[in-house]
Amino acid sequence: MANLEKELTKAEEQVMQILWKIKKGFVKDILDHMSEPKPAYNTVSTIVRILEAKGFVGHHAYGKTHEYFPLITRPEYTKFYFRNFLSGYFGGSFAGLVSFFAKEEDLNINELEDLLNELKKDKPDEPQ
Repeated sequence: MANLEKELTKAEEQVMQILWKIKKGFVKDILDHMSEPKPAYNTVSTIVRILEAKGFVGHHAYGKTHEYFPLITRPEYTKFYFRNFLSGYFGGSFAGLVSFFAKEEDLNINELEDLLNELKKDKPDEPQ
């Protein structure tokens, strides 16, 4: 399992997003899902090997060719990423995050109530 101590670089995250989408693939398959201008094959190969060294990606070997697959799920990484984000920008406070977006996006009371109701749905043990 990946050691979730550091966030992925932009390039690493781009490769992971593709692997999460396609489930498994060769470097060529990853390249096929990248937008133009596509990086060099060797660049993607290096990124995948870095992700493998970090424990985010595994592989099956077919001779000299490797088929790569994610070892961590998107939800696991998302949870880690947002915990770091909350900690770094809002002192770990979800209320601070919501307050920020309420002010920045000029959310009205109905939108905030809708957000609260959605959060309550995810926690069925709490009274609504």
